[in-house]
Amino acid sequence: MNSILSFAPLSLIPVGWGVALSCCLLLFAPMAEASDCLYGNGTIVSMDARGSTFEAVGVRNGRIVAVGTQAAVAERLEPGFSRIDLHGHTLLPGFYAAHDHFPEAGENDLYQVDLNSPPLGAVHNMDELIAALKRKADATAPGQWVLGWGYDDTLLAEARHPTRADLDRVSTRHPVWVAHISGHLGAANSLALEIAGVTKATAQPRGGRIRLDEQTGEPNGVFEECGSLVGRHIPGYTVKQRQAAIRQAQTGYLAQGVTTTVIAGASAETLHDLDAAVASDRLHLRVTALVAWRFADPMPTLKAATDRIHLTGVKILQDGSLQGYTGYLTKPYYQQPAGKQDYLGYASRPREELIQMVSKFHQKGLQVAIHGNGDAAIDDILEAFAAAQLTTPRPDTRHRIEHCQTARDDQLARMEQLGVSPSFFVAHVYYWGDRHRDIFLGPERGARISPLASALQHHLHFTLHNDTSVTPVNPLMLVWTAVNRVTSSGKGLGLEQSIPALDALRSVTSEAAWQNFEDKDRGSIEAGKLADFVILDRNPLIIPPMELRGLQVLETIIGGQRVYAR
Repeated sequence: MNSILSFAPLSLIPVGWGVALSCCLLLFAPMAEASDCLYGNGTIVSMDARGSTFEAVGVRNGRIVAVGTQAAVAERLEPGFSRIDLHGHTLLPGFYAAHDHFPEAGENDLYQVDLNSPPLGAVHNMDELIAALKRKADATAPGQWVLGWGYDDTLLAEARHPTRADLDRVSTRHPVWVAHISGHLGAANSLALEIAGVTKATAQPRGGRIRLDEQTGEPNGVFEECGSLVGRHIPGYTVKQRQAAIRQAQTGYLAQGVTTTVIAGASAETLHDLDAAVASDRLHLRVTALVAWRFADPMPTLKAATDRIHLTGVKILQDGSLQGYTGYLTKPYYQQPAGKQDYLGYASRPREELIQMVSKFHQKGLQVAIHGNGDAAIDDILEAFAAAQLTTPRPDTRHRIEHCQTARDDQLARMEQLGVSPSFFVAHVYYWGDRHRDIFLGPERGARISPLASALQHHLHFTLHNDTSVTPVNPLMLVWTAVNRVTSSGKGLGLEQSIPALDALRSVTSEAAWQNFEDKDRGSIEAGKLADFVILDRNPLIIPPMELRGLQVLETIIGGQRVYAR
């Protein structure tokens, strides 16, 4: 009898895989496909339409043969099948990371300076931010770029973005670029601005803003929604570095029970890198990709991906980040940014242009996912979806709205009418909830961010996400947040928008599979579907809601093969 806690020999782990020895973690080599197997002596939470639980599940050649009692499942398996003892633990469908930027987390971990503030990091003020970057600069040859990520101006003691003057304190011999936690803003030092050719004479970009010093009129180093003006001058990672980042990110995802990652805005380069990782048998996650619209005409073609990579459609942005004041609202921000009055943020493009873009991809039969944080951006998006359907009616498009932070009830009703499926960045409740309430949106709108209960009332299919690497991949943390709606300060935020644990779990399993046209193969434990599982130490449906975040992933299984165990 095979115990789920019996370890594979280290010699079986392929060279290049990360092996995490801290906290007693071990990344497993896939088990060789052998005879049928039965998972039993625990609870099987199927996440099927009825919310069924079972005693056992049987697997053959990477797919589920049967679920039910141990005796009934055993009858469906070939003689000599293996028994895998759950030891009273709970088995669920593998989790989806329903919107992220895989493998960006691996690139950040390996090659950039972590500038996050608590609860994500350790940077409290500008001096600590500069010191962290300076340590990297001191270990880097002059002329090479120093990169950082994750700073949050609202959590720094100075309550502002780093400027070129701040970053010149890091180095004048290294170009320096740091990315805001939202990914929608960033800051450069003087050498980086010089390399990018950005001066006071540079025209303001469409859909973004180069911030200027009020006294001199020179760029102060901060970029809103136009970091590519600097980013295109930063040398790209080598193929070897990018493959290492895939392995690094994958290790973290598997440890959180993720079996499918959904890349929102994949580049052609990323897709080809993932294809190469499949060909070398180093990518064990399943990948669903919404291709960044610039790379989607025509859609990229892959050689080795088989069932590992699924291209579903395209990703477009229609606004930016609420915490960066670039989200597009119908009513002014609660606290106005310096020098502004009745400030609403702004759209990435005029509504009519968005309608044309969406109609083009809709007519090609593609799923369209559009980033919309502010309710004004969501209005634009819904108008675009409605216009596309009016011109070219299509059933079951499953068009998506990404993040959907400030959706109003009338917008949720229109999503129901149009068959639109939102993916909510519910981690905002925990990580930024206090600041949405006190700074960006105010008490009323802040309490309604990620309005999950209202979405259920409107019978919407929806998912929850971390937007990794903005916040660390952790589906169980999303479930905890959706159920409890507690901020990082321990305060409740919009408790009336909390949802039951079963619905929250659906949003990272069965609903995520539906949203990505993968519900025939994934998302629930039913005969015929892929044997993608996660084993938890306890049953999330029966423990106290506040304990959901403390659940431990014991094992992750993809296609019937164990790829991670604790």
